[in-house]
Amino acid sequence: MAEEKERDWDKEMAAVDKLLAKLPAADPTLGRAPAPAAKPAAPPVAAPPGAAPTARPSSREWLGTWARVSLGLLIGIGMTQWPYTHGCGWKLAFYLAGVVTVIVAGVWSSVSSWRRRLGVAHVLSQGLIIWGLILAARELLPRVGYAKDAATWFCQ
Repeated sequence: MAEEKERDWDKEMAAVDKLLAKLPAADPTLGRAPAPAAKPAAPPVAAPPGAAPTARPSSREWLGTWARVSLGLLIGIGMTQWPYTHGCGWKLAFYLAGVVTVIVAGVWSSVSSWRRRLGVAHVLSQGLIIWGLILAARELLPRVGYAKDAATWFCQ
């Protein structure tokens, strides 16, 4: 076996650095002494896609969001005091329209509170959506055959 000649790695790496420096997208700091390390800054926190900036909401935005939440809560509470029977027919249709309004108000206030980063308003909005779904389930499940007691859509 022939004796292997020792390679001069420093010389070969310097040649590679020179070739890399000739490339159009070469790193200009290549071949220079590294700059002293500065204290690393905290990495920026990226907002989720589609989210609004994290600046504090203006008083108008804050008030608008809370007005949406309050309106939804009033409608949701009012649905428990529905003054008419809603067992079948048009009265049932109007009641279910009111239930859909509760759910839509919950989604509307939820989106607004999420964009404004208002946590309490968002939790109340989520509760409003759940309340609307409960009201809907209470009327729909007996009519689709899921509940023990059956109900009809139309009056006799």
